[in-house]
Amino acid sequence: MSLDIESLKSIYYFAGLDNTQLEAIKKYFSEKAVSKGEIILREGEWSDYLFFLITGLVKVYKTSQNGKEQILHIAPPGDSLNDISTFDGGTNQASMLAMSPVTLYSVRKENLNTLLQEHPSIYSNILKALAIRVRRDSNLVEELSSTQVMGRLAKLLLGKYAGEEATVGLWLTQQDMANMIGTCREVVNRSLKVMEENGAIRLKRHRVIVLKRDILSDIAKDTIDTPPNYHQPSTK
Repeated sequence: MSLDIESLKSIYYFAGLDNTQLEAIKKYFSEKAVSKGEIILREGEWSDYLFFLITGLVKVYKTSQNGKEQILHIAPPGDSLNDISTFDGGTNQASMLAMSPVTLYSVRKENLNTLLQEHPSIYSNILKALAIRVRRDSNLVEELSSTQVMGRLAKLLLGKYAGEEATVGLWLTQQDMANMIGTCREVVNRSLKVMEENGAIRLKRHRVIVLKRDILSDIAKDTIDTPPNYHQPSTK
């Protein structure tokens, strides 16, 4: 199967490469289609490939010994998957699951070394991509340790879904949201109802409609040191 040059351009690692360079490297890649719900990589296992996400969304997560799931990231098209084990030679650091039908480009780790020797300019893109990942993970640790659940949920809605009247829920369930912000589904459900009563969102079947980003922004500013003062949902 012939790989698409435009798709290679969408990958962060290869940003700035011209068509001649992309034509030269595409021989190292293969394409893989993954069905929704299929696990691409399992935490703790070995993989011979570095993957790049071309279409779809991938859930990157870790699972504790007691089975609790923590979502680290929802990878969009252009992201690389399995970078850490690729460069340190260890096992996969996280599991990765297709949240929608997914198209991947993959390169064998041994071929990646050859590719980088032939095109050393790619190294700067890799460093930027890894730096973004370190910053993202550091922010996640900070959020989980210092911000209340309501604030974390508001930041999730603001960060993942830009624009007025944004629809949330096409890919993320309430359980997914809970796994991303370090809580349980029941707490997410109660928090969403509070946000709805405050006019920030509207809840629909399998959907959250973002109505007022300014209200969500106010909620997102609250931390564990400044408890929120929002109306609790009516019990009537």
